[in-house]
Amino acid sequence: MRGKFITFEGCDGSGKSTQLRLLSNYLTEQKIPHIFTREPGGGKISEAIREILLSGKNMEMTDECEALLYAASRVQHLSDRVEPALAEGKLVICDRYVDSSLAYQAYARGLGDAFVRQINDFALKNYLPDVTIFIDLSPEEAFRRKHGADQNDRLELAGADFHDRVYAGYKEVAKAEPNRVVCVDGKQTPNAIFEEVLRILKDRNCL
Repeated sequence: MRGKFITFEGCDGSGKSTQLRLLSNYLTEQKIPHIFTREPGGGKISEAIREILLSGKNMEMTDECEALLYAASRVQHLSDRVEPALAEGKLVICDRYVDSSLAYQAYARGLGDAFVRQINDFALKNYLPDVTIFIDLSPEEAFRRKHGADQNDRLELAGADFHDRVYAGYKEVAKAEPNRVVCVDGKQTPNAIFEEVLRILKDRNCL
């Protein structure tokens, strides 16, 4: 039986990493076969692209180049990590996926939904997640929690207006695809969020 593909989305500092750690512990305790991966990254080539994308030394990168590099990293990642695990019947839990490209590049960068969907057509047609958990927390609150932006992360340094647009983009994606994208209130305690995540995944027959 083919495995399930679950993605987590949210603004930088929204608490995804905490939820992924809690879910990893749960799946290991329950002896549920799974892998955790991330975007950009997840394999040798994709991780190399990640370094280029996030490096604060590459501030002159064009928006179009950024979007295309994310799409290229994604195709390689799907081949290296996601498809083999799904074929083995494992749960694939991914920290960010194509919805990040829609929020960050289509909406926040202003490249438009059509352009970003076109360059991600392979992922959208062949590897749409079974469920996407969007941890709904505003950038203002998220950056306050993490005590400001990472000075080595090019995207985190993009400024408050940019991250406000990212958040608005996520809201639009969630509104457009309510059957796949489930919003979870990020202002709750980590344990309360995790209980809701488990309920969602069980309701969707992913656990």
